[in-house]
Amino acid sequence: MADNKAILKAGDIEVELPILEGTAGHPVIDIRSLGANGYFTFDPGFMATGSCESSITFIDGAEGVLLHRGFPIDELARDSDYLEVCYMLLHGDAPSKEQYDEFKATITRHTMVHEQINMFFHGFRNDSHPMAMLCGTVGAMSSFYHSDLDVSQEDQRVRSAHRLIAKMPTLVAMCYKYSIGQPFVYPRNDLSYAGNFLNMMFSVPAEEYVISPAVERAMDRIFILHADHEQNASTSTVRLAGSSGANPYACIAAGVASLWGPAHGGANEACLNMLEEIGTVDRIPEFIARAKDKNDPFRLMGFGHRVYKNHDPRATVMRESCHEVLSELNLNDPLLDVAMELERIALSDPYFAEKKLFPNVDFYSGIVLKAIGIPTNMFTCIFALSRTVGWISHWHEMLSQPGQKIGRPRQLYTGSEQRKYQPLK
Repeated sequence: MADNKAILKAGDIEVELPILEGTAGHPVIDIRSLGANGYFTFDPGFMATGSCESSITFIDGAEGVLLHRGFPIDELARDSDYLEVCYMLLHGDAPSKEQYDEFKATITRHTMVHEQINMFFHGFRNDSHPMAMLCGTVGAMSSFYHSDLDVSQEDQRVRSAHRLIAKMPTLVAMCYKYSIGQPFVYPRNDLSYAGNFLNMMFSVPAEEYVISPAVERAMDRIFILHADHEQNASTSTVRLAGSSGANPYACIAAGVASLWGPAHGGANEACLNMLEEIGTVDRIPEFIARAKDKNDPFRLMGFGHRVYKNHDPRATVMRESCHEVLSELNLNDPLLDVAMELERIALSDPYFAEKKLFPNVDFYSGIVLKAIGIPTNMFTCIFALSRTVGWISHWHEMLSQPGQKIGRPRQLYTGSEQRKYQPLK
């Protein structure tokens, strides 16, 4: 914390506002005393507002930095696995071997869902969007754990976190299986977290499903690279819902609903839709020309990032997995040919380098998901699966901090002034 202060002069008053400094990032002006002096700030979208104090994730968009508990994301994606990242996000530090083994065993034992949840799916139309089913079934999980819904108790919060991390792959796979009319597949305790998810997605009773090591590794990296991203819309939604004391399943369902919005969780799906619009390699020059034309509304999806102004630190390691998967599967798919040619152009054309329009994590993860056979309407479900640990870690952190209050943003009112009501005659 710094001793510096900002001076706000408004009308006849002068208010001293402390300037706070964290361990990294920009200093923030503490405006909590403004309300007592008759003023509030106006910040639509909260783009210049620090909504909370957190020690989980740090982003420096200008420098292309993403840290989880201080660890660089590229190192975690290369040298750890998703459950290790889950442990550090939830508990604050990297686990010892003993802690990791215990955590992994706990998550593995919680992967099954109650049999009655199967019945919930049969209430959905078979052509329902998977995110609609996921949002509903995640919220409904609270009806099965009445004894662990006291959010003031740390042990209950941690058990709820374990259940959500463990059961989300099962629910996501059930959404997929129901949508294509196949039987649900039970989780297997002998598989890794990513391997278990792939098996629940793609195995069928009629034959054994062989898990490709490259695909399993890529899936684990997708989970890691989407595990948390600071105070984005869905994370802020989970925190706001949690500030009311809502149960963890309701809060995570709120996060799922927020992520469903195309402006938030639909980037890799939008990227695949763009590739389908381009269609074939010979049409790429036309779309590159449109992307360079300031008067054309067309934009190349999956290139550049609204947060990372230099490069997306997640993209490099995801690119490695992308090429590894495509090499192993050796698919003959025109859309993947379009994607690889777009990547080549983006990495060689001076225009893209000048504008910092490098392929981002959504570009590569979308290609991987497409290559392994996951339909685009499932992409956001997999994003939600990955981000659950981030959401629940922020929720747990918030409720662990003293003095928490229910969220209550203010507004700039622009409606009618007080007026007299005239009764109907």
